[in-house]
Amino acid sequence: MTLTQATLGQNTLLKQALLVLAGSAIIAIAAKVSVPLGATSMTLQTLAVLVVGLTFGSRLGAITLVAYLVQGAAGLPMFTLTTAPGLAAFVGPSAGFLLGFVAMAWFAGFVAERGVKSVLGLSAATLVASALLYVPGLAWPALVAGGLGIEAGWVAPTMENLLGWFMLPFLAGDALKAVIAALIVSGAWAALGKKSA
Repeated sequence: MTLTQATLGQNTLLKQALLVLAGSAIIAIAAKVSVPLGATSMTLQTLAVLVVGLTFGSRLGAITLVAYLVQGAAGLPMFTLTTAPGLAAFVGPSAGFLLGFVAMAWFAGFVAERGVKSVLGLSAATLVASALLYVPGLAWPALVAGGLGIEAGWVAPTMENLLGWFMLPFLAGDALKAVIAALIVSGAWAALGKKSA
């Protein structure tokens, strides 16, 4: 059982549609919130993706992220302020991460559906999901974009550039957001348990 099912009851088609719209809106808002982190800044986008996955479950979480990407591709202001609008986002430096969000939400939801509710269990799951996001995130500038012959200053020609531009500056922030997502969802489960007790 997911957190949304525990609080809202069984998911009807209308409830699912409303959750997808609400979830994609929350992710879009979180993508616009920028928090300074040392030499770089981070958005709350991945935090929102993890919370959506953990609360909606694997299937609805993944569907929500697909809807989010479709809305962004259609030109709605869904992505971060530094991500190109519309379809251009899917050939820019963040394309691998954007597509990886679907798997990230699915994985978080899959773990949540297995009954994991503790801070430690959810933290482990969200940290793994955050780490897995780097697979498509790094593959895009390292292999795919270069292999497709995309000429751009962000296509990483060396491993040092790849890690320095796309991973290392964001690791601490992603780890922090993963733990915060776990705290939010485990706290919601605890509050729900107290309310029903």
